[in-house]
Amino acid sequence: MQKYILLIGVIGLLLSCKSQEKKSDEQSVTIGGKSTELSASELGKKLFNGKGKCYTCHKLDKKSIGPSVQAMMKIYNEQNGDIVAFLKQEADPIVDPETYTVMKTNFALLKTFSDKELEALEAYMYSVVE
Repeated sequence: MQKYILLIGVIGLLLSCKSQEKKSDEQSVTIGGKSTELSASELGKKLFNGKGKCYTCHKLDKKSIGPSVQAMMKIYNEQNGDIVAFLKQEADPIVDPETYTVMKTNFALLKTFSDKELEALEAYMYSVVE
């Protein structure tokens, strides 16, 4: 009987750990006073189009003031670059270095982003090219 109870406890513990892993990709976000769960790429999309105002200079599939998201992520993928490190100013630009001076003005805003927000932004940008 004790072994049976112990087995049920271990299974319950394993199942609860597994459900925790699923939620690690989701963020709880409050929108209009209502809390909702978003995947990293969904949160990244909201940041790209909202708080970050990235859409102002970066279009999804064509060059504008800055390179397109598809072009950026293709290069970051090919060169195994770290977009989060770049956004934190911890890595040099590898896409359109000549437009870097324009991008520099946005780093003050990016400093207000948490690591999770930057990672969500990266997840969204990669999801655009998948």
